[in-house]
Amino acid sequence: MYLHLGQDVMVLSADVVGIFDIENATIRRATRDFLRAAQRAGRVVEVSGELPKSFVICAEKGKKSRERVYLSQISSITLRKRAESLQAACEELLRREP
Repeated sequence: MYLHLGQDVMVLSADVVGIFDIENATIRRATRDFLRAAQRAGRVVEVSGELPKSFVICAEKGKKSRERVYLSQISSITLRKRAESLQAACEELLRREP
C-alpha cells in the first residue's frame, strides 16, 4: 500500500523508516547534520514548495537500496494516522484471507 505525503507524492508504506516533526526533530544537531548530508547527496525530495512540517525517511528496496528524505507540508501526526490506517487495513485483509 502507499502512503500519500502531499501533492502527487506517494511512497510504499513498507519503505517508510520514520516520520518526524521537522520543528522538534531539528532541535538536535545530529538531525540537522543528517538532513544537510542528505541534501548534499541529492536524496531530499521536496513534496511542495511550502514550508515543511515533517520529513519522512524511506529506504527504497530493490537492487540498490536507496535512502530518501521527503519534506512534506503535512504534519507528522496526520502522516502517522494515515500510516496506522494503512496498517490496520492490511491486517484486516490478512485476517479475511483463508
